[in-house]
Amino acid sequence: MKPPLPPFDRTTAIQKARMAEDAWNSRDPGRVSLAYSEDSIWRNRAEFIRGRAEIEAFLKRKWARELDYRLIKEVWAWHENRIAVRFQYEWHDDSGNWFRAHGNENWEFDPQGLMRRREASINDVPIRESDRLFHWPQGPRPADHPGLTDLGL
Repeated sequence: MKPPLPPFDRTTAIQKARMAEDAWNSRDPGRVSLAYSEDSIWRNRAEFIRGRAEIEAFLKRKWARELDYRLIKEVWAWHENRIAVRFQYEWHDDSGNWFRAHGNENWEFDPQGLMRRREASINDVPIRESDRLFHWPQGPRPADHPGLTDLGL
């Protein structure tokens, strides 16, 4: 069981999204993969992923190349066992080039609160380091750090 469980309301959808954001900001592939069902299906950009082992391998590759990753998620909509979020994250490559990724995800959960489907569309935009907006130590976004809407994103 991975509470909160569906059906979601505004409060539990926001809680679920913040839990996902915090886990992804840990950059711990093993921890993140536990939020997904054993047979979870993903589409991430043009990559299709199935099951926890592939999710974990994907995340290891992702965070090996997306350095100093910082993510913010915001709930867009919810209904019963589905949540839609928009998100942005900042990262740099091994040459010091910074990017802000803009994306949307559609999530579907099983009755135990595990995500069984994730559809993600993501675009990267090059930014200058001086244009970064996500400044906190590695790990969860502090409670007093503004979200996407408060940052004007």
